[in-house]
Amino acid sequence: MAQPQASEGAPTGKPPLRIGMVGYAFMGAAHSQGWRTAGRVFDLPLSPELAVICGRDADAVRAAAGRYGWAETETDWRALVERDDVDLVDICTPGDSHAEIALAALAAGKHVLCEKPLANTVEEAEAMARAAEAAAAHGRLAMVGFNYRRVPATALARRMVAEGRIGRLRHVRVAYLQDWLVDPEFPLTWRLRREQAGSGSLGDLGAHIVDLAQYLAGERLAGVSAITETFVRERPLPSAPSSGLAAVSTAGTGQVTVDDAALFTGRFTSGALASFEATRYATGRKNALRIELNGERGSLAFDLERLNELEYHDGTEPGTHAGFRRILVTESDHPYLEGWWPPGHGLGYEHTFVHQARDLVHAVAEGRGPEPSFADGLQVQRVLAAVEESAEKNSVYTPIAA
Repeated sequence: MAQPQASEGAPTGKPPLRIGMVGYAFMGAAHSQGWRTAGRVFDLPLSPELAVICGRDADAVRAAAGRYGWAETETDWRALVERDDVDLVDICTPGDSHAEIALAALAAGKHVLCEKPLANTVEEAEAMARAAEAAAAHGRLAMVGFNYRRVPATALARRMVAEGRIGRLRHVRVAYLQDWLVDPEFPLTWRLRREQAGSGSLGDLGAHIVDLAQYLAGERLAGVSAITETFVRERPLPSAPSSGLAAVSTAGTGQVTVDDAALFTGRFTSGALASFEATRYATGRKNALRIELNGERGSLAFDLERLNELEYHDGTEPGTHAGFRRILVTESDHPYLEGWWPPGHGLGYEHTFVHQARDLVHAVAEGRGPEPSFADGLQVQRVLAAVEESAEKNSVYTPIAA
């Protein structure tokens, strides 16, 4: 049953876009920040309203609603989807529920934003993409949340690649490194269970870097070769239910059923080569994402730990003074920067979700397909499945002679 909460309200004078969000943990907080802020920074054609937030624990979801500024709460996502005062359903749940919620929301005539990866399987993602295509014919739009496209520096890099600044692409190398699983006593949360997460570092981190690499390159991967590893195969059962995980005993351990690290190479449709690393065991690395693109005329590099900067090498300059130079991406004519601060005043991680909300609101108001679409999410899902298939085939190593 809906529970009214105090709401911050929304900017007035614009038609509303009423948001219903399922999930209220890490991504729920980030998405709430995006919806709450976008209309206060950018001149939007519609006014996002935080109408209702949903979670199974009534007390916890009421607390989240108060913190994040949602007007009402639900404890059943089906009730949220059926509400007449919800125009867009934002899915911030574990991957095993993405397909069911998205399909129901599209069938109910709602726009949909779904967190990455789009689904846990290619089959689920295909069903979601088909539903999104059918819904688009009736003016209902669906987008998948790859927020790193919305970093101003990566958006500028995409613009520069499209303009031909680095020429024909030769190489892409990308790594996404975290260390939150290094401690073998870290409990067995839902992210370590295949039935709920789909995969481990591959879906959690690999989905991001596959999408970002294809987005910046402006082309798709045509094939991959991979290895994966699970370093700690059993972990303590959690002392309390975590989001999306059924209650379990505090005694004993459970099996980790996903990968801890994934390494793979790939080839783009143009013939350009790519290498990828995704791990949650890189001791000392908290959220380190780095990507570099090398072309026949130049190179670009981005490091998430230096989020407001882009490295650029113009290979056409004389060698006597050529080299990588830093572009400080804070100018008002850089992507997304027109609504923020004077040059030199940097942005942060949370702003990517504001930009995501901005882009989706414009797409809804203008009736055009948002990017990345569910079809884009499906393509990433196919790459992830190909990585897993390749890793299974490569599980037996050929001995190297002495």
